[in-house]
Amino acid sequence: MRRLLTFSLLLTAMAVAAFAVALTTTTPADAIYTCPSDAFPDLTGTRAGSGYAAPAVAAGCTSTQLIVTSNGIIGYTFAPTTPNALAAQHYTWKVPRTPRRAATTTSIVNTLGTLGFTVTGLPVYGPTEGPFPPTKAFGDPVYNKIVDTCGGHTGPRSDYHNHALNIVAACNLKKRSVVGYALDGFPIYGRAGCLNKACTRIATMKSGYVKTGDPTSNSWSAYTYKKSSTATVLDTCNGRLEPDGTYGYHATAGFPYIIGCYRGTPTTQAGPAGAPMPPM
Repeated sequence: MRRLLTFSLLLTAMAVAAFAVALTTTTPADAIYTCPSDAFPDLTGTRAGSGYAAPAVAAGCTSTQLIVTSNGIIGYTFAPTTPNALAAQHYTWKVPRTPRRAATTTSIVNTLGTLGFTVTGLPVYGPTEGPFPPTKAFGDPVYNKIVDTCGGHTGPRSDYHNHALNIVAACNLKKRSVVGYALDGFPIYGRAGCLNKACTRIATMKSGYVKTGDPTSNSWSAYTYKKSSTATVLDTCNGRLEPDGTYGYHATAGFPYIIGCYRGTPTTQAGPAGAPMPPM
């Protein structure tokens, strides 16, 4: 009788363990990555030009967070497209290592400030410029041709930030790799994406937004999202479920260029990493 009871308890314990394993494997995090990620490139020897500090980016982790520090200096020749200078910053970003999709998305319409960061340590902004000049208030900086060949420019704090990510070798980013992270923790991939788990089929990801107005000003009123069942067209947040079931954003050639909305829950940042864009 005692042996029968012991055997019964053993079977019960095994069943509970099996259920726990099944629960874990059927409800994975929407994104998870090793840390520090090998996506962060070696920027040794890259410079913005004579007289500028060298780029300084470091990535590390706790059990729950990816932590990235950066001086915000670009690793390619600085070509001014605004009246603002380029100077070193002091950024520390902290995002969750295992982000999950939220029940509802979070709008970034006319949000001025940091939405994420690149693996080269540069802030990621939305597809909206500030209220100046009045004729181009809240316009599309890409459409208005005020970003450099890498998709960025400097702001009033002499801070360089990206409104778009042009994935070329000179910008130290790779089109099939993680090129950044949003503040909700989800990775931002380059323009190329795998169409199957084995990644034997690769295609360029495309934005689902269509220009229906004049993006010179009020950019969000000038584009309309058109839902599509095509595998290469992204969702309203400019992201998708990857073939492995995780979620990620993609840099695209078209509006909104990087992030269209937050698919997860954005985390609040401290200091310069979370500061709003100052008055222009």
